Amino acid sequence: MYTFSSKLKTFSFILMIVGVLGIGYSFFTAPKDINDVEAILASQHGHHGDAHAEGAEHHDAKDAHVNTAHSEDAHAAAGHDAHDAHGADAHEAHDEHTHHLEHVLHQLQNKPWAGVYVAALFFMLISLGALAFYAIQNAASAGWSPVLFRVMEGISAYLIPGAVIVFLLLVLGVMGSHHLFVWMDKDVVAHDHLIQGKSGYLNGPFFLIRAALFMGGWIFYRQYARKVSLAQDEASDNLNFKKSFKAAASFLVFFIVSESIMSWDWIMSVDPHWFSTLFGWYVFASFVVSAVTVIAMVTLYLKSQGYLEYVNTSHIHDLAKFMFGFSVFWTYLWFSQFMLIWYADIPEEITYFVTRIEHYNLPFFGMVVMNFVLPVLILVNTDFKRLTWIVVLAGTIILCGHYIDFFNMIMPATVGDQWFIGAGEIGSILFFMGLFIFVVFSAISKAPLLAKRNPLIEESKHFHY
Repeated sequence: MYTFSSKLKTFSFILMIVGVLGIGYSFFTAPKDINDVEAILASQHGHHGDAHAEGAEHHDAKDAHVNTAHSEDAHAAAGHDAHDAHGADAHEAHDEHTHHLEHVLHQLQNKPWAGVYVAALFFMLISLGALAFYAIQNAASAGWSPVLFRVMEGISAYLIPGAVIVFLLLVLGVMGSHHLFVWMDKDVVAHDHLIQGKSGYLNGPFFLIRAALFMGGWIFYRQYARKVSLAQDEASDNLNFKKSFKAAASFLVFFIVSESIMSWDWIMSVDPHWFSTLFGWYVFASFVVSAVTVIAMVTLYLKSQGYLEYVNTSHIHDLAKFMFGFSVFWTYLWFSQFMLIWYADIPEEITYFVTRIEHYNLPFFGMVVMNFVLPVLILVNTDFKRLTWIVVLAGTIILCGHYIDFFNMIMPATVGDQWFIGAGEIGSILFFMGLFIFVVFSAISKAPLLAKRNPLIEESKHFHY
């Protein structure tokens, strides 16, 4: 039996406390009105504004000199019409400036919510990915992995609190507490014929019903699989093992459908004018490689603490192979989606990538390096896949890269070009990381780390590659 160490537990609480402070600070400092926005923009562009003002002053002086020389002729020719035209232009410019400030205000008010949403979704999907990977192992009757089952079950335990938090964020969106999903704003929908055409699907009640159905199904399978797995330890036959196989096969059918729709609902719909038929697979590849990475890193931690005696370098090698393989799979999907849209050059499709390349250039292309180039270079060597520090290094890069991937999926449509990784984003990562560590290791400590009566456990114990 694993004992949740007091040091790790304290560390998880510290992460949560620091995270809450960061999240609270981001909400507290978010602008309340357009006056706050003007002050923020002025502070951000102070030096540029001073240079611009100096140039404007120079041109104003020059214009004043010219206007003085020709003032009488100009006044005679233009009269009051020029004054009226100038007044109309000034009024139009003022309205445009006010509209811009209001737009920036909405973006900056979205920013704290978006930071929390990205982190909440990322960690919840890691637990879902671990559950799906666990179901795949059971449905395939894999002989190498049963010694890792309790690690996977422990990671999947976070699905319950994680799903509850994400569901609450979705409910708050429907209630109007935040505006991450623009199609929930009735004023926007009233003037947008494209969103109106999707309103039969994109509407608050149906949106929440789908979310509750998917999350309920995932949690039900997780609880059932855990119960059957523990029951098999005390059983005298393999009935529970057979139940586990059937449940896993059924769940995977439900999972592949619900995961695709989930990706459309919770991620793609933040930008309801854009769509991609590859998107469900793309999101799946992103969170499943993150999940396998977490399985490997938790396994290595427990191994370093003297647990998981039957886990050997061959098990670690296979986990690293999955990390490598899913990284290549993610890159294939990323390139396929990007290349097809770029080549077709259809305006309503390319706007998705134009926004990210123009305003998110570093994180957009940086994640390709972190999610493909570095993992492949680090893990391509077979011997490297057996080295703990190599796997941890590659895993850290993969997790950071795929967080940025989710950041790139959500932020451009919700905060536009007003993005930066600040207290809210860092605080959200720390809070959910702390909660994840606490829930996962608490679950791992509640059952033996070896599924001793699994019919394939002996094969797994002696697995060598």
